[in-house]
Amino acid sequence: MLRSIAKRATLLKPRADSPIIPPLISSQSKLYSSKNAKASHGKSKKGDPKSKTKSKTGGSSSTVSSSTGDDLDSAGADDFEAARARRLVEDENDPSLDVGPNGRPLFTSTPSLSLLTRKDCCSYMKFSEKGLNQVLPEGLPTGMVTEFKESMRPALLVRQSFLDLRDNFRRIVDPPMWSSNAKAPKARKQIVLDGPVSCGKSIALAMLVHWARDEGWLVLYAPRGREWTHGGCFYKNSETGFWDTPVQAENILKDFLKYNESRLQQLPCQIFDPIRLGEGAGVGFMKGVESMALPEESTLYDLVQMGIKYTHAAVGVVVRLRKELSLVKDVPVLIAIDQYNNWFTFSEYEEPVTVRSCRPIHARELAMVNAFRSMMHEDMMVGAFSHSTAVGKLRLDLPNVPVGARVNMPRYSPDEAATVCHYYVRQRLVRREAFSEESWKKVYYLSNGNGAEMRWLLPLMR
Repeated sequence: MLRSIAKRATLLKPRADSPIIPPLISSQSKLYSSKNAKASHGKSKKGDPKSKTKSKTGGSSSTVSSSTGDDLDSAGADDFEAARARRLVEDENDPSLDVGPNGRPLFTSTPSLSLLTRKDCCSYMKFSEKGLNQVLPEGLPTGMVTEFKESMRPALLVRQSFLDLRDNFRRIVDPPMWSSNAKAPKARKQIVLDGPVSCGKSIALAMLVHWARDEGWLVLYAPRGREWTHGGCFYKNSETGFWDTPVQAENILKDFLKYNESRLQQLPCQIFDPIRLGEGAGVGFMKGVESMALPEESTLYDLVQMGIKYTHAAVGVVVRLRKELSLVKDVPVLIAIDQYNNWFTFSEYEEPVTVRSCRPIHARELAMVNAFRSMMHEDMMVGAFSHSTAVGKLRLDLPNVPVGARVNMPRYSPDEAATVCHYYVRQRLVRREAFSEESWKKVYYLSNGNGAEMRWLLPLMR
């Protein structure tokens, strides 16, 4: 089995959109061909016209053949994907294909995330792309987008790890539903999702936000926490001592308004102190004005609109918004930050120290990160690590994070992997005649339960 996979990987051209395995074979072949060309050039005589003719002819023929092969491969891939899409449409009329391991249903009939139970584990839940974009207008995780694209269906595996995460916050908001005699685990208001690469941390966080918003919660969701520390303009605020990033502040406020606009119009502000102004994005300070008053009877919607309209107030509004969210009592509030580990390392910004040197600015020195990073409070907050951003390994006891808040997300279990493999057969990523229990188990143990690598290896099954 392993030999056939290796042979297939050598013969086939790697896909351009493969997120896990880079096209190592093509790069190596180019490296070897350049060395061979230099060697043959060194051996040939300078005055021999035959050797020059042969080298020119050989080079042109190899170039033509390689370009023709690339065109055929790309055209074949496009035709295969189109044919696969047509067949999947035809398969929708055949419910006998929706069968998972041991004859279990491959898809759950449960209509919402709130009603999912343990019986629905190891089955897929169907979504609509339009519905997901409406509930998660800030953007979908990269792993979720890749899964939908490769499988050609917006569906996700129901995992026990997600149900545990959902029930943890459900117990906090609605404790009477749990019996006092039941040995339920202690609910935690602050959780950091950790685990190996491609174990589903970002997808679990996005589904938690989906569930919370279906329940009517007010959720601040940041799917790209790394952007809080990279890009845009940055200025040192002499009054606060922190660095302001007005471009990121405006984007955060716009994203927060996309789904929560109607809810924010109903929530009054609790703090009416003037908003301190800083430097605007590329325009400097506002002349003659140091603060901006917030009218009484203002709502959180008015506060957010102030930061969007006036770039000088954007950072101050984001910092004030964090304080206001702690004072909201009419509705449950959840703060969900993906790529949370980027807030415990250095940012992209640097401060000039001398003419020849600069000092890297740590993420905790940024005003917005400093306002949202701490978990030492009574608010509900979830942060998910993203190892694809490669910030390095962090220590176990993070600053301003409660002890025991770190939760390790597991990779696929054997039962989950069995369902995933049957699902990919259903979606025609794997040929049915090549699929067997022995084959998918070899792929599972070869990838160590890494979902992205399994999705890449299974089509090579022969």
